[in-house]
Amino acid sequence: MSQKHPVIAITGSSGAGTTTVTTTFEQIFRREGVEAAIVEGDSFHRYDRLAMRELLADAVAHGRNLSHFGPEANLFAELEELFRAYGQTGAGKARKYLHNTEEAAPYRQDPGTFTPWEDIPSGTDLMFYEGLHGGVVTPEVNIARHVDLLVGVVPIINVEWIQKLHRDKKTRGYSHEAVVDTILRRMPDYVNYICPQFSEAHVNFQRVPTVDTSNPFIARDVPNADESMLVIRFRNPKGIDMPYLLSMLHDSFMSRANTIVCPGGKMPLAMQLIFTPMILQLMDRKKRL
Repeated sequence: MSQKHPVIAITGSSGAGTTTVTTTFEQIFRREGVEAAIVEGDSFHRYDRLAMRELLADAVAHGRNLSHFGPEANLFAELEELFRAYGQTGAGKARKYLHNTEEAAPYRQDPGTFTPWEDIPSGTDLMFYEGLHGGVVTPEVNIARHVDLLVGVVPIINVEWIQKLHRDKKTRGYSHEAVVDTILRRMPDYVNYICPQFSEAHVNFQRVPTVDTSNPFIARDVPNADESMLVIRFRNPKGIDMPYLLSMLHDSFMSRANTIVCPGGKMPLAMQLIFTPMILQLMDRKKRL
């Protein structure tokens, strides 16, 4: 953790909705005049798309586990070094993963490849990470210890699977069977490397549907915000103005001393109310130093 060069990380599984959360943070940064160095978690995968595809085929053929959730397919040590270096100096190296043709065109590269490693922009106010591993702790690395504000995005797993199935089939052209195979293959790494991060998070946002999602593999659509409740859990509620949040989030209530429940449609407002003062506090502390 760093007072002079803060690090914010949004972490969650594939299909959890971390990109939507990132949009809210970007709005706060623009409104408050905060200059953030943006780091995408996919850029710390170890293999490009073609190499990963070949390695996955070999792993399946030999009954070996391999997924983007686990350490074998990711550069955990390099990610921790970036977090550590930025916290100490406000500098570090990162790259981009080019997901599609549109992203790849300016670099004249193929989709599914990485850009060269480069220094992140200098003079930024903070670093903002969004991806799978912002709070990973293993015997070899401890990324969570370098994060000043760690946010977990955690829809219940049936909703997460529905979101992934619909996204991967609609926007990535995968078959239903291929997406299900991916979910099954990733499960050991999901349990060992994704779930434990949410115990490290300072704030977790968990979306719980109020419609039947008991069989996510036949769901025709993704439960929308108005068909969900949002469970917001603070690891340490000290300093959180719970009465203010309850008054601002209509139909909300406290289910535990560190937990607020509100309608799912209130998620953007809840994030604005919770994270704006936290970010301003980080900036105030930085300026005083």
